[in-house]
Amino acid sequence: MTDRKYLKQLRVPTEDNPLRLLMSACLSGITCGWDGTANGSYPSALKILEYNTVKVIKFCPEEFSFGAPRAMCDIHGGTGFDVLDGKAKLLTEHGADWTEGIIIAAEKMLKIAQQEKIEIAVLMDISAACGTQVIYDGNRFSCNKTYQIGAGVAAALLIRNGFKVISQRDYASLEILYSKIDPAHRIDASRLDHHETEWYKEYFKTT
Repeated sequence: MTDRKYLKQLRVPTEDNPLRLLMSACLSGITCGWDGTANGSYPSALKILEYNTVKVIKFCPEEFSFGAPRAMCDIHGGTGFDVLDGKAKLLTEHGADWTEGIIIAAEKMLKIAQQEKIEIAVLMDISAACGTQVIYDGNRFSCNKTYQIGAGVAAALLIRNGFKVISQRDYASLEILYSKIDPAHRIDASRLDHHETEWYKEYFKTT
């Protein structure tokens, strides 16, 4: 779940001392997706790029290790935390084991976050690398495609090392972030984070 208390306590940045933010590269429009695209357009993330009070560092773990375009890959046997602990694997749609490569990429992302002294990360949900709340449970191309609650491998490593992460679909949290980087922004209290949506509650049978 997102940590709104942390977001509310973020400092108010300036042009001279911008907020240091790590973003999944595809969310910024970089064509690093598995099919050589940016996986669509995400206004909630692109909005962040409009401000000069935030320094955005962009990185794609999967492109770093596997290039783009590439095979589609998903976590099998658990979440990103399980991959880090050797209890699950990252496999391509054809069964190739990319576990070692994704761990190397996650370690690179963590190193960047540490070097840049990142204050918040905005990551692509569902991704086997960057998912923050929901990821696929095994091969997304299977006839019985299912989702699970959990983080991707790179997101899990960031979380394990104390970094706060949100996704492009955590709209309530993003409202708080916008208000930090733009003093004129008025928070829309009607927005929801992904775990608060009807789809999430119904799919995972939460209340």
